[in-house]
Amino acid sequence: MSEKFPRLTAKDIIKVVERHGFVLGRQSGSHRIYKDKQGKRVTIPFHRGKVLHPKVVKSILKDANLTLKELRKLLT
Repeated sequence: MSEKFPRLTAKDIIKVVERHGFVLGRQSGSHRIYKDKQGKRVTIPFHRGKVLHPKVVKSILKDANLTLKELRKLLT
């Protein structure tokens, strides 16, 4: 059985991707687009205070090339 993804808000996941080297490139409506030095792009839906669906968190981690273990490490 796979591990459960933590319940995160957009602010939480933004802290994680910023610690991983991504910077805000632009915003389009309620979506913030972050980029790293290699040009990888991560889109985060930003709705203040709402918890992101686990599938969205999984997609963000895949785009940012992060594992669940690295996510938990960057959250602390």
